[in-house]
Amino acid sequence: QVQLVESGGGLVRAGGSLRLSCAASGLTFRRYAMGWFRQAPGKEREFAAAISWSGGDTQYADSVKGRFTISRDNAKNTVYLQMNSLKPEDTAVYFCAADLGSRLTLGQAEYWGQGAQVTVSS
Repeated sequence: QVQLVESGGGLVRAGGSLRLSCAASGLTFRRYAMGWFRQAPGKEREFAAAISWSGGDTQYADSVKGRFTISRDNAKNTVYLQMNSLKPEDTAVYFCAADLGSRLTLGQAEYWGQGAQVTVSS
């Protein structure tokens, strides 16, 4: 059974930093592209960042580019999202996702985590 478990969310002040982690199990992690999505209250889920299976290619939404960094450790079956210079509008539930293809930037994935709350206070 595939599981994606996010951790590292919490409450932070504007301008602060957080690092999210997503531990994967039940799949051959190194074969999957991984991504992070977020859903703010009253809004649809949106793409934030993605990383290729090798880690050699990354993509970001314009809203997080230059502030967020996605990375992965295939030896630990874990993907990370380093979030710096956080803004109140970054407040959302952040979801980890895995896909064998290249659908993450289209908002699609084979597997999803349960989500981690990130709240940025002004």
